Amino acid sequence: MPKIQEELESELELREPRLYRVILHNDDYTTMEFVIEVLKKIFRKSAEEAETIMWTVHEKGQAVCGIYTYEIAETKVEQVKILARQNGFPLLATFEADE
Repeated sequence: MPKIQEELESELELREPRLYRVILHNDDYTTMEFVIEVLKKIFRKSAEEAETIMWTVHEKGQAVCGIYTYEIAETKVEQVKILARQNGFPLLATFEADE
């Protein structure tokens, strides 16, 4: 059987995936304890990190919880929404492109 040799010339440009910041927003109803639990459970923060982020949300109105690829950021936002609704809180998480 003859050997067929093909030459393919293509240049692949590999880029790092774009990253997105997940942000928690302050509201007048969600308890500080629940925000800490969300940060520990969904964002895998230590108790100390969770408390620091919670205070930033409380005092500044919002705080970044983590930086992820698009799909992971979208999933984290949805997880916050589901957990908050299950517990009767209006906690809001959003995500935006990381600069």
